[in-house]
Amino acid sequence: MSSVTSAVTNRRRRLRELRRAAPFVLPFLLLFVCVYLIPTGYSLEQSFFAVKRSGLGLTGSRTVFAGFDNYVQVFHDTDFLNSLGRVAFIGVIQVPLMLVVALALALMLDSPAVRGGRLFRVAYFVPYGLPGVIAGLVWSFLYAPSLSPVTRLLDSAGIHASFVSDAALPFSIANILTWAWTGYNTILMYAALQAIPQETMEAAALDGCTGWRAALLVKVPQIRPALLMTLVFSIIGTFQLYNEPATMKSVAPNLSSTYTPIMATLRSVSSNNFNYAATQSVVLGALICVLSVAVFRASAKRTDS
Repeated sequence: MSSVTSAVTNRRRRLRELRRAAPFVLPFLLLFVCVYLIPTGYSLEQSFFAVKRSGLGLTGSRTVFAGFDNYVQVFHDTDFLNSLGRVAFIGVIQVPLMLVVALALALMLDSPAVRGGRLFRVAYFVPYGLPGVIAGLVWSFLYAPSLSPVTRLLDSAGIHASFVSDAALPFSIANILTWAWTGYNTILMYAALQAIPQETMEAAALDGCTGWRAALLVKVPQIRPALLMTLVFSIIGTFQLYNEPATMKSVAPNLSSTYTPIMATLRSVSSNNFNYAATQSVVLGALICVLSVAVFRASAKRTDS
């Protein structure tokens, strides 16, 4: 009898907690459904249809059920597959470098030996505050062969380099992303470092663990959730790459209109192939979800071991 009474009491308490939390949670859920779930579901539905025309295009078009034909086409589309490979290559180069630099800066900001921490936090965050298009324009000026002061300086030293050649483009784009997003990740990691209990650091100091040893052996493991979050966000952001390469096309004519998956999808939209564009979007979203889940699972296994 007591167990039944306890179960009823717990259920009533949970219902009260849900009612109290509902005003705070429902606005987010409403936005999430309207802005994310409904468009995603609509794209998924449209990916199974195709527009057919007959009579040499002189008659009206009709939308027919295409099954998995669009998906078969996506996985045989060399432009789209190459765009995935390019952003994956950029991510392998840029994401680890950016997170290592952001972690080092966050640890330095958290060090009591650093003076002017507020000034440095603002300075690190300023590049993130600039719109991606503006950052792309600024760096395009620095990369342009005929305008770049960096190129002129290298030429005067007898070094002839191009930042917009086919081989250099991934590294040039990765540099822009690192410059723009390092400060953002630094602030996230710094906030996590500030949440570490002071007693933990005092105990480490009593055991003789100070300086960089304390930073690497005590602080870094304590902010593992923040590191994982920045890693997942960086992976998602890399596969959503668009502003920087699209802006750089003005100084890099060799940069194709399908350089990234989103650029490839927009080309399908511009050619009025909306169903195929929806299929490309679904495939890209599914790939990002798989990679994010894989990162979380790998982190969970490492924690368990």
